[in-house]
Amino acid sequence: MQICIFEDEKYSDFYPLTYTRPVYELVCGINTLREKIIRLSSGVNVSLHCRKYLIDVLKKQYPDLDINSISENSCLFINGRVHGSEYLTEIVSEDSEDCIYKNDYGIVAVKLSKDNLAKIKDNLTDTLDFESFPELPVKKSEVKLYNFLWEMITDNGPEIIKDAGAIKKDRSDYTNTKDFIGVKFINAEKIFIKKNVNIKPGVVIDATNGVVYIDDDVLIYPNAVIEGPVYIGKNSKIKIGAAIYENVSIGSNCKIGGEVEDTIILPYTNKQHAGFIGHSYLGSWVNLGADTNCSDLKNNYSTVKVKLNGRTIDTGIQFLGVIIGDHSKSAINTMFNTGTLIGISSNLFGAGFPDKYIPSFSWGGADGLTTYDLKKSIQTARIVFGRRNKEFTIVDEKLLETVFNLTKEERE
Repeated sequence: MQICIFEDEKYSDFYPLTYTRPVYELVCGINTLREKIIRLSSGVNVSLHCRKYLIDVLKKQYPDLDINSISENSCLFINGRVHGSEYLTEIVSEDSEDCIYKNDYGIVAVKLSKDNLAKIKDNLTDTLDFESFPELPVKKSEVKLYNFLWEMITDNGPEIIKDAGAIKKDRSDYTNTKDFIGVKFINAEKIFIKKNVNIKPGVVIDATNGVVYIDDDVLIYPNAVIEGPVYIGKNSKIKIGAAIYENVSIGSNCKIGGEVEDTIILPYTNKQHAGFIGHSYLGSWVNLGADTNCSDLKNNYSTVKVKLNGRTIDTGIQFLGVIIGDHSKSAINTMFNTGTLIGISSNLFGAGFPDKYIPSFSWGGADGLTTYDLKKSIQTARIVFGRRNKEFTIVDEKLLETVFNLTKEERE
């Protein structure tokens, strides 16, 4: 049996991050939702289904996976929004007739074989919903589906702990904390340090409240303080005096300084300098100027409201900072209000708080916004890639061009 991880029509509720990736490529904890599904489906052939303009993006990332094709005669379709858990393991291992598994928020999974699969496998639309599948018996499922990005921010700490538990093997696979001179480790048995990690004297790493997992080739400068649960990805740098509080995931090749808490940061993003980011989600290739700060709690302590897809949503939570799409940047001393959403490839600068919703490819700040020219955006992205020894390919260029066109109406 093959597994196909797919998106449903709810992908847009994860904007702006899902303009440039399928929802299952979002990180919560250490791993992406896709990686969690695969981990719970060990040994099964996996394919990915996505919107057409993302096909080449996925093929570039995963050349060995089937993209938008089903090669076997039976398939378990799994919604890319699922929160991987033992309930999903039960579905994967269950020997049942063809059926649809659902909860109150949509389809969790669909099991198809032979004739039922043959009816649809060559005519799958960009996103899949009930109408995409044959009429089948429905089973109620306990599997959780994420509905918005802020749910992943809230879940991040427990997911770091769970993912670390699934990843870590024998202690011999990790560097002994005694090998680091002048570093204070608290609750060292919950601190896992991979190969070629350099931790300078004066650093304090405290795993009292949860695991700290430091991946290969990380550099932590002197006097940084890290409070678990925290994950630091490969080749990332934690700057002098950084304060990394609990429930923070830092992707690979990031440079992080200042104060960070309850935040997910995707690879190749820089927040090098002083400033506070909390209860936030930052995409890839984001750069925050010195003393960029966000508010993550309203002065009246009420729940945070967010503007998304033309509607205002009460998140139901008290703490929510800023959500920033790929390639966006802030100038020095930039301020963001609670529940601010910033699209893809926007540049924010100037005094005062900009609007709480910034369309993709915006240029400006509180005094007004204009459109950030697509050619200039591509030129900047190409330079930034080169600074990290990455090639900016025609696939990357077409992706930015597509998102620019998709978001044109909201800028107008």
